[in-house]
Amino acid sequence: MGRTFIIFTVFISILFAGCGQKEATKNIPEAKKHVPNIAPNRYNVAFLIMDGTFNTEFTAPYDIFQHTQFREGIKAMNVFTVANTLKPITTFEGLRILPDYDYTTDVLPQIDILVVPSAEHHLDSDLQDTTMINFIKMVDQKAQFMTSHCDGAFVLAKAGILDNVTSTTFPSDIETYRNKFPNLKVQDSVLFVHDGKYITSAGGAKSFEAALYLCELLYGKDIAQSLAKGLVIDWDLDKLPHLIVP
Repeated sequence: MGRTFIIFTVFISILFAGCGQKEATKNIPEAKKHVPNIAPNRYNVAFLIMDGTFNTEFTAPYDIFQHTQFREGIKAMNVFTVANTLKPITTFEGLRILPDYDYTTDVLPQIDILVVPSAEHHLDSDLQDTTMINFIKMVDQKAQFMTSHCDGAFVLAKAGILDNVTSTTFPSDIETYRNKFPNLKVQDSVLFVHDGKYITSAGGAKSFEAALYLCELLYGKDIAQSLAKGLVIDWDLDKLPHLIVP
């Protein structure tokens, strides 16, 4: 009798504890959204991401630019992501990423460098996203550099900001790029093109090289080689097929 009573008492205690835990969970406020550390006296580098973004064109420049924070004596880079939502976006390869800012609602830091990685629908439906296109136009007004990798060039071209410069894109999409934007000056057979403040790259693993080029431009050859060494990349700008428009 006594043993049965004890077992019953323990069962009731666990049951009510569980109910109390569920009730307490309801009262826990939603977690505050993550806000990246925007350190002063750095370049602010925004990565425009969306569902279907390709991993490499996003992570390659992100890795290069983020590692500037571990080099002394330079104006390093703050890196953060922007999207049209704060909900997780899913890359083409299935990686889920929480954006740092929603560019449709949030007050953003001044963007010095915009990076547009390639995404699955940059050749079709993304080009109809007027909110995104207008965001790119707005950023372009004050940014020091506007960059794209692979088919990210299609989005910049749709925004009209490549009309007066030479650009490039993913090698097998060059003809599509020319057909969609027949008035553009398009360069093929290069890994990247730098014209004015616009840097467009062929993408893929060569996104590393385009990002290293920008670092060499900003910080000099020694820093660029140091960043490349940290990622086991052989870096020699002179050996790379590229175009720098004077």
